[in-house]
Amino acid sequence: MSAYLPLHEAVIPELPNYYRGKVRENYDLPDGRRILISTDRLSAFDRAIAAIPLKGRVLTQTARWWFEQTADICPNHVLEYPDPNVVVGKRLDILPVEMVVRGYLGGTTGTSILTMYKQGRREMYGMTFPDGLRDNEVLPQPVITPTSKAFDGGHDEPLSPAQIVESGLVSREQWDRLSAYTLALFARGQKLASERGLILADTKYEFGTDAAGNILLADEIHTPDSSRYWFAESYPERFAAGGKPESFDKDFVRNWVVARCDPYTQDLPEIPQELIDETSAVYVRAFETITGQAFDYPPEGEDPQQRIRANLARYF
Repeated sequence: MSAYLPLHEAVIPELPNYYRGKVRENYDLPDGRRILISTDRLSAFDRAIAAIPLKGRVLTQTARWWFEQTADICPNHVLEYPDPNVVVGKRLDILPVEMVVRGYLGGTTGTSILTMYKQGRREMYGMTFPDGLRDNEVLPQPVITPTSKAFDGGHDEPLSPAQIVESGLVSREQWDRLSAYTLALFARGQKLASERGLILADTKYEFGTDAAGNILLADEIHTPDSSRYWFAESYPERFAAGGKPESFDKDFVRNWVVARCDPYTQDLPEIPQELIDETSAVYVRAFETITGQAFDYPPEGEDPQQRIRANLARYF
């Protein structure tokens, strides 16, 4: 059994306007602030399949480090951190475009440039890609491959900048600001990652507007869940051999489940604690490698929900 108790949920009835996300609990305060609590839920196959101790703490603290490293580039939603799992931010109207940026020909989803490239497509996202590129090859310059869920009932839809503006998802002025922020944030991310022996291969950003119409960075930034990191030292050899780049492998639980059932239609078998503990250790390793800081562990056996509740009492 893990020495650290997982945070399955953080339901606090005294806080108003509760919304449960896949991994976060959200509360909207009357004064325009939003409380976001990162739980340890691991979401896959359209459901929560496990709780990974320390995961929410790692993601909150990793994003905190990156928000602080990039505040000079782009304003963000953060107001304060009353708990290691919690950020209090400005409540924003989230823009309906997810800004995905890629430095390499990679990805696994249906909207990734690698998937579409291997299908023979060369015109993607308003850009033309040359023939002869290999899996996970560095691109001449980072490219923005935006998606939106607005067109297809909740499924990510690849869009060109012209389509985004013409459809009215965002204005031309907003698009220009979003793309400039995205490329600058990614450049900072790649630079700092390289200093830690990492390649930031791709990531995604969400932006929103405040009451005055200003664009702010929302959600999270450069976490192991929103970004693809590779280890720089082994990349050249693996790329030359046509192998998969070495990364933070957090998929122990997902892979174990897929090997034993159809997770979309069948009940899940009981997941071994050993796998959950391995995954927890990978998240902590990711934090320490990315930030160069020692992870701040909670006391062993501490109930994270009780701690969070106490730290948020002033918002009741």
